[in-house]
Amino acid sequence: MLSTRLVRIIEDHAEQLTHGLIDDLLSNNRTPHYHGLTREELHHRTYDVYRNLGRWLGNETESAIESSYTQLGKRRLAEGIPLSEIVYSLGLTKYHLQEYVHICGMVDSAVDLHGGRELQR
Repeated sequence: MLSTRLVRIIEDHAEQLTHGLIDDLLSNNRTPHYHGLTREELHHRTYDVYRNLGRWLGNETESAIESSYTQLGKRRLAEGIPLSEIVYSLGLTKYHLQEYVHICGMVDSAVDLHGGRELQR
């Protein structure tokens, strides 16, 4: 499990993480169906992931997470967003999180380093 401190830092920096991800989703050639969405809509879709990371990692059951992602998949299917772009956007979400943690030097103890490795998994 990620250290509580690391999760709190990530949640506290959710806005910065969200802006970087939105920029990427709007310009990446592998996410063309996201290009038609407004920054507001993308913010609404992505901010919650970073802001509630602790809840997702600690308090949610596997079935609750599965249910959330099933509902998300159904919404994106109805919107006409291909599965390949959805999966890629999730990869971008993880990438931006890992890069932000690395660049900002948030990992400064052995516990945080272990948490960072857990984050990668």
